[in-house]
Amino acid sequence: MSSIRERNRDLILRAASEEFAEKGFAATKTSDIAAKAGLPKPNVYYYFKSKENLYREVLESIVEPLLQASAPFNQAGHPHEVLTAYIRSKIRISRDLPYASKVFASEIMHGAPHLSQEQTEHLNLQAKHNIECIQGWIDQGLMAKVDPHHLLFSIWAATQTYADFDWQISTVTGKPSLSDADYDAAAETIIRLVIKGCEVEEKVSAKSA
Repeated sequence: MSSIRERNRDLILRAASEEFAEKGFAATKTSDIAAKAGLPKPNVYYYFKSKENLYREVLESIVEPLLQASAPFNQAGHPHEVLTAYIRSKIRISRDLPYASKVFASEIMHGAPHLSQEQTEHLNLQAKHNIECIQGWIDQGLMAKVDPHHLLFSIWAATQTYADFDWQISTVTGKPSLSDADYDAAAETIIRLVIKGCEVEEKVSAKSA
């Protein structure tokens, strides 16, 4: 029974992410979400109570991965390793959660009216921590003296564009969708630009030192 509940919730969440991403919160109808999920409309209310709750669940489904992507910053590490891992995690989010990512971007552009205070605080605190880490590396001479705020903003923009501007990317590349190899190439390109542009040297292992 629990597996059926989880399956139905996942179907509804996935369908809701697509509908909210395409139409926005106000224009999305629960009947369209139910139809896309292949479930009766009452199921949407049974599992999520309201369209507002469902929208918040979609946001929650992207907020947690965004916070988890910053995990490399939360332990001692070299900027080469941390920035590389962070960029790859951010690209994976754009690849695996493109619709929820679009919903999140739209939410932010509209002043984040549906994000809870707790979610906003967690996201802001994590961003500030990441910026402090970058500044710390700069102070230690481990990377160039770039503005840590704008470096982080640039990484956000470069990685999230693969979710938010998928139509444009498909048009330019001539591909209906990108392959895993394309996302890997995107990650490696961004990593190279950041590492080389910020003059971050590769970490020297204790064995080779």
